[in-house]
Amino acid sequence: MLLAATGLRREGRILRGTGVRVILGGGDQRRLEAELDQAAPQADGVISIGIAGALAPGLRPGDWVVADAVGEVRADPGWAARLTEVLEARRGSIAGTDAMVAEAAGKAALHQATGALAVDMESHVAARVAQRHGLPFAAARVISDAADHTLPPAARVGMRPDGGMDLPAVLRSLAADPRQLPALIRTGIAAERAFRALLRGYRRLGPRLGRSVLG
Repeated sequence: MLLAATGLRREGRILRGTGVRVILGGGDQRRLEAELDQAAPQADGVISIGIAGALAPGLRPGDWVVADAVGEVRADPGWAARLTEVLEARRGSIAGTDAMVAEAAGKAALHQATGALAVDMESHVAARVAQRHGLPFAAARVISDAADHTLPPAARVGMRPDGGMDLPAVLRSLAADPRQLPALIRTGIAAERAFRALLRGYRRLGPRLGRSVLG
């Protein structure tokens, strides 16, 4: 069985399949880590997969990034190489953070500090769990927002702890500042591009998503 850590319900619906157990973060890293830890003794490997924010200039929504490392945890090199080939991905490090990196200035600072290509809120948790349990680890992420794009406030409040969409919070944010609507629409279009790329990539990987790619 492969453990797949991701953030949103929509990502989870795309990723579910035979031999894959999807665990949603929903922005709650403590719960995500606990659930991954509980499932790890029955797992053959751990992958962090889903959408991410770009840190490196030039990455656009729909582009794939595959990790060499997340923080101090190295990805399994054979697994990463096969994911990179199938997904036609850019290879480099991925950063994980406990809070959303929404501002373009914050993305630039994190890129300068770490050299990471992309950032998400699950990869560092998945990496820790894999290392703790001695399991192969990989991370493959689709860019949802470019490095020079600042997410509008309504986009930052749209995720519930269960990974679902918090539409009332989004509408409250829009009511408080309707001027952010154009930026929210642009963010939504970019996210749709990322979700479509995630679906295409998952279909291309098929059984190669899982532990069998290490054989």
